[in-house]
Amino acid sequence: MTQHTLALPEVDLVYDVHGPLPTADGRPPLMMIGQPMDASGFQAQVALFPDRTIVTYDPRGLGRSRRKDGGITNEPETQAEDIHALIAALGAGPVDMLASSGGAVTALALVTAHPDDVATLVAHEPPIDCVLPDAETVQRAREAITRAYQEKGWGAGMAAFIQMTSWEGEITDEHLAEPAPDPSAFGMPAEDDGTRDDPLLSDRSWAVTHYRPDIEALKAAPTRIVVAVGEESMKVYTGRTAIALAEQLGQEATVFPSHHGGFMGGEFGSAGQPEAFAARLRDVLDRV
Repeated sequence: MTQHTLALPEVDLVYDVHGPLPTADGRPPLMMIGQPMDASGFQAQVALFPDRTIVTYDPRGLGRSRRKDGGITNEPETQAEDIHALIAALGAGPVDMLASSGGAVTALALVTAHPDDVATLVAHEPPIDCVLPDAETVQRAREAITRAYQEKGWGAGMAAFIQMTSWEGEITDEHLAEPAPDPSAFGMPAEDDGTRDDPLLSDRSWAVTHYRPDIEALKAAPTRIVVAVGEESMKVYTGRTAIALAEQLGQEATVFPSHHGGFMGGEFGSAGQPEAFAARLRDVLDRV
């Protein structure tokens, strides 16, 4: 693995290349991106693709990538331009891409703006509110999460986030009327550490979930887009967004093992099924 820094006007973007460039087998590099997760979240997958050149990176303002623009919010279109510059710096032509969660939203913005950058995109559970019939109540639920975080701190915010993202089916007034959950019920600290800069719980990443994909542009792109959903996520928020987006694109969501973090090992809490996920990803990428 080699670490690199791409100096852009607004950010010093740090990325890692696992394997040779140009690639040893002539296949495109495989980029793995997330949001608000940095490169460390893909370490289990990197280890399971020793035959592919893998590229991971830290999005601007996260991990090792230092912002120089003075901004704190995370807009998919801005992140997409960062990825576009990174792909150009690699000099390896269009890449294959596994993009998860907010990273999948970034990837959709990238394909819209730069359709020749990506050969195959596996968009894993992109959290996009507007594709859902209950988009308005979903956004009200998210506002409640941020309110809990601002008023009581990280534990309260994360407990509210888990309550929302584990709710099965449409978000209803019944869900909104539920009392705020006790952080200790989820193993979260009740104490407030005073910080309010979490990109998941604050309003800094609302632009991700409020993103409105250009469906016609995505359909017209040369990129092969595969919308992926975890088999355990089908009834919850990110599973529902994946299924709804796939339907708008005229496809069925491709089912992957496990849940929203199914590609991860146990390094960050709840483990997925990384080996099974990698096998499914390999199958999807090879099926051209």
